[in-house]
Amino acid sequence: MTESDAAESAGCGGSRGRCFTSAESLLYLGHSLSSWGDRMWHFAVSLFLVELYGNSLLLTAVYGLVVSGSVLLLGAIIGDWVDKNPRLKVAWKSLVVQNVSVIICGIILMVVFLYETELLSMYRGWLLTLCYILVITIADIANLASTATAITIQRDWVVVVAGDDRSKLADMNTTVRRIDQLTNILAPLVVGQIVTFGSPVLGCGFIAGWNLVSMCIEYLLLLKVYQKTPALAMKSCKKDEELKRLNIKAVNENKNKNEEPAEDVQIIGEESVGTAEMSKKSTCFEKMTEPFCAVRDGWVAYYNHSVFWAGMGLAFLYMTVLGFDGVTTGYAYTQGLSGSVLSILMGASAISGIMGTVAFTWFRKKCGLVRTGFISGVIQLSSLVLCVISVFMPGSPLDLTVSPFQDIGTLLLEGAPSPTSSPGGAPQGVLTTNLQNLWNNSSSTTSEPGVSAPLTSVSLLFAGIIAAKIGLWSFDLTVTQLIQENVIESERGIINGVQNSMNNLFDLMHFIMVILGPNPEAFGLLVLISVYFIAVGHMMFFRFAYRHLGMQLFSCSSSDLKTLARDRQHEESPV
Repeated sequence: MTESDAAESAGCGGSRGRCFTSAESLLYLGHSLSSWGDRMWHFAVSLFLVELYGNSLLLTAVYGLVVSGSVLLLGAIIGDWVDKNPRLKVAWKSLVVQNVSVIICGIILMVVFLYETELLSMYRGWLLTLCYILVITIADIANLASTATAITIQRDWVVVVAGDDRSKLADMNTTVRRIDQLTNILAPLVVGQIVTFGSPVLGCGFIAGWNLVSMCIEYLLLLKVYQKTPALAMKSCKKDEELKRLNIKAVNENKNKNEEPAEDVQIIGEESVGTAEMSKKSTCFEKMTEPFCAVRDGWVAYYNHSVFWAGMGLAFLYMTVLGFDGVTTGYAYTQGLSGSVLSILMGASAISGIMGTVAFTWFRKKCGLVRTGFISGVIQLSSLVLCVISVFMPGSPLDLTVSPFQDIGTLLLEGAPSPTSSPGGAPQGVLTTNLQNLWNNSSSTTSEPGVSAPLTSVSLLFAGIIAAKIGLWSFDLTVTQLIQENVIESERGIINGVQNSMNNLFDLMHFIMVILGPNPEAFGLLVLISVYFIAVGHMMFFRFAYRHLGMQLFSCSSSDLKTLARDRQHEESPV
């Protein structure tokens, strides 16, 4: 150990202390800048498309479907590209493509806002239509590049910077998620203030300028992290050698401890055996078939991986309306909640999400990673019982005699809600104006004038949604770290790419479900369907957990705690 290392260890309180190294701090700062730009753009582009198309959600719906569909189809290809290229090359290319695409979109939108009348009169409006197509296409490219950046930094670089210390990896994942939670709330507020008190043109210019400046700063930060972490320069691409190394490491750890494998070691060992059959390299006779082979190999590898059921459990959580997206917000307006009350509820939701990251850290240290996922599922499902009860309480507009398809034609003509990009409806969407109007009109025909509906139902609904965020984000962190720890380095990109594809698949199903039942009388059914899918997702994770821990999943005895303590001491000891 060098003098600098000794000083750093002493300053952090020894090997058990927790402090941010220089590489960690730079990584967090870079992620903060990236998260701010990403959240501002996702929120603003939906607002701008609604503004451009005469307060219609048609363009927003098209944009949402294109974004979700492209990630669904190309997620495995993006992950395969991440795996097969050097880390720094992947990071700077995806970073440049993402930010430059947003800048170009911002410039096009500024031109459209300034010269919309002139563009509409040229070539019978086709030039304006071309601008819309360009904005949606380039914005989709930016989203794909953002997906590559997220896989690279959050699923690979974080693992390498953390090294073999799983507690450090958990802390880094938690910090990254807390940054996302804060920017989910603050970034839309900043954009909203600029657009409200300025103009859409000023908003486009601000976002374009932000991405230009942050792109340069982010690249310098990532370059510093790369230089301070020599392990990032070494990337394994040979699956057989890596599986052999993991098996040898697991066997040596078990011999040194002279005990049964801990839960993490068991999972890694099984994953090695499970994917050994997939080690045969497929040959591609032509370059044109390489992307298709990557998609096929990625989905097959994902299906045969030991974390498959855990990943599927997380994906099922995207099939839900129980979050602060445009659909649930619009429903809240029809039930009499004001904008100020909703803003308070969104703040409470963010605090609940941060509490979920704290709960993840505490449960993981006390009970282990797999048990944390099981406990998180119990917490989320217990909270969602309030949402189920709210469907049948006074004030609920649930009416099974009203067909959920009666207003589908109106909704399809006026537009559909825009998608979110995080499980459980994390606040990233835009207020679905036309869906609100549709629900308001429908509600006005079913309630007496001057009589407000009881708030019992909607209060229980949002109480359940907010409380469930604790279990939701703790569960999300659990699955994220399980994938990080148990996917070999040469498959991290493609496995996480397929996971993103699965998430977007259920996200699309969620939008289709809303389109098929857009009226407020059907929202209770959407709530019940959402809870059902969330329960199925946690049952899938239970299958994964029981397969690896058996009956030990339900016990956390003192001997188990001593084993976990020895595991943490072994992980945190210097190599």
